[in-house]
Amino acid sequence: MTVREMLEREEERSLHPRAARSVASRGRERALESDDLRTAYQRDRDRILHSKSFRRLKGKTQVFLAPVGDHYRTRLTHTLEVSQVARTVALALRLNEALVEAMALGHDLGHTPFGHAGERVLNDLVEGGFHHAPQSVRVVEVVEREGAGLNLCLETRDGILRHTKGKGKVLMVGAGLKALTLEAEVVRVADIVAYVCHDLDDAIRARLLREVEVPKEIRAVIGESHGQRLATFVSDIVRHSNLDDVEHVGMSQQVHEALLSLRDVLYTKVYESPPVHGEFLKTSKVLKELHAHFMFDGGKALRAVWTPRREGESLERAVVDFLSGMTDHYAIELYRELFLPTVWSL
Repeated sequence: MTVREMLEREEERSLHPRAARSVASRGRERALESDDLRTAYQRDRDRILHSKSFRRLKGKTQVFLAPVGDHYRTRLTHTLEVSQVARTVALALRLNEALVEAMALGHDLGHTPFGHAGERVLNDLVEGGFHHAPQSVRVVEVVEREGAGLNLCLETRDGILRHTKGKGKVLMVGAGLKALTLEAEVVRVADIVAYVCHDLDDAIRARLLREVEVPKEIRAVIGESHGQRLATFVSDIVRHSNLDDVEHVGMSQQVHEALLSLRDVLYTKVYESPPVHGEFLKTSKVLKELHAHFMFDGGKALRAVWTPRREGESLERAVVDFLSGMTDHYAIELYRELFLPTVWSL
């Protein structure tokens, strides 16, 4: 018996009956010979972890643009915190931890530079709009490995797509949404739990917000510190997701409302605040002018710096792949190289 077979047998023995099992995966776009050491979902996790797009997350904004301070979150540390929250919930609910980890690590691979401000720019510029969740799926299906993609299991790709919610509903209860797995629902709620907790922590560090400015009725429910807030959210999800009795991963009404209220506070006092929003107006100009530059000459300028990943697709599709894959620093440096004069020195 191989190690993989032992792991698959352990999944069958220990996971909840409604959990996703590796042997029951709907499979990949291209058949892949089984690995002796890892289950299918463990291989997905590893493929994402070793991808170039995953490494670039360290240079993409979470909230604060290209932060100099050592302790501000980036898109990479956000991803790792989502993974930690999701794995804790999955283990408690006896769901597939490897699948949850793969989904969490891959959920933001298609995110733009400059955070959601960059996403809004591309959404305005691109015919049909732009959103980072389907772009993340495109990254793992098409863009990575020089156009070959990562060839992930369908369940992993579905979880990457389903994580997104914006200002909409967090839970899939009554939302008219349907994921292939409960693991995808865990990642969806873990994403917002992670970002409201760490974005509040960063906003306090940046002195954009004081702890006491969070309404006391929210603090009374979720706690007064970063650790208390995380513990409240995670334990509440576990307590209210008895998978023998409920269809979806859930939360109590009180904690769920506090979560949404805290998200609203962050939008008002942090994400849309003049210090943060003002910087992103500048970065919007960067992406708009880069987009115009690479679109105007039939692709010659784009081919000088990057090779599109799939023949036969439109120039706009290639430009969007290129721009959305940039780190903050690369976008700024490329803009400087293309549009600003070089200071001459002997």
